[in-house]
Amino acid sequence: MWQQTERYPDPRVISLDPSFDRYRVAFSAVERLATGFRFTEGPVWFGDGRFLLFSDIPNNRMMRWEEETGAVSVYRAASNYANGNTRDRQGRLVTCEHGRRVTRTEYDGRVTVLMDSFDGKPLNSPNDVVVKSDGSIWFTDPPMGIWGHYEGNKAEPELPHSIYRIDAETGDARLVTADLKGPNGLCFSPDEKLLYVTESRGVPNKLIHVYEVSDDGRSIGRGRVFYDAGAGTVDGIRIDVDGNLWCGWGMGSEELDGVMILSPSGKLIGRIALPERCANLCFGGPKRNRLFMAASQSVYSVYVNTQGV
Repeated sequence: MWQQTERYPDPRVISLDPSFDRYRVAFSAVERLATGFRFTEGPVWFGDGRFLLFSDIPNNRMMRWEEETGAVSVYRAASNYANGNTRDRQGRLVTCEHGRRVTRTEYDGRVTVLMDSFDGKPLNSPNDVVVKSDGSIWFTDPPMGIWGHYEGNKAEPELPHSIYRIDAETGDARLVTADLKGPNGLCFSPDEKLLYVTESRGVPNKLIHVYEVSDDGRSIGRGRVFYDAGAGTVDGIRIDVDGNLWCGWGMGSEELDGVMILSPSGKLIGRIALPERCANLCFGGPKRNRLFMAASQSVYSVYVNTQGV
């Protein structure tokens, strides 16, 4: 059962290496902002509106949490089983939907389909998404959302597990790679020279891969294993201004549930222990120093001494 800590510093924010000490805020505690969902995902911060959007996949809806009041309301239902979310360079919402498409929400609320097929075949179940500084949209497309009727509509996959890139100017899509089993969370390094991707269906271990991005920013070179998660499952990932990876983690034991923090060299330096598996996360707040964590049936936050890119 969740209980708010009465102690500072919060014992759930754990340094696994002295280098993580600088990122802890002594007088900040992990807070549970909302609960009562089925499986939360895809948190995205809207600083101009002071609210957080996140997906509640099995309930086929997107939720909205207000920073000023703490109020929680339904943002969109039905959401076509929305999963990962981000914003483009114009501030518009970009969403991966297990309903087999990637969409953009326009300023007036209209939903534009950016991509729902490749080579004449329907996408699997777009999972997570990131927008590069050139405006291009990169997303992962594993089949987890169509394996059953719980997080989407059951169907047979017609495309391999893939990562795609949508060009900002032309809207043309290209295959980035189809070499991973269950590509999931993804993010770029602060200088965008590296692309990190989690492989959540690797056998026997779950991995984080890192790839060099081509000079023109449109493709990737050969990858390498950045971190072997062993029995843990890595899901969504975000990066801070120092190049540390903040990773949603869980599915194995209580000792793995929450967030793990990796240094740019791939060293495990910190952990935020949660009572639930953390699927995804994002930085937000007025100074981008508040970490929001979508964790199974709840959403949590904690202030940290760094900023999201």
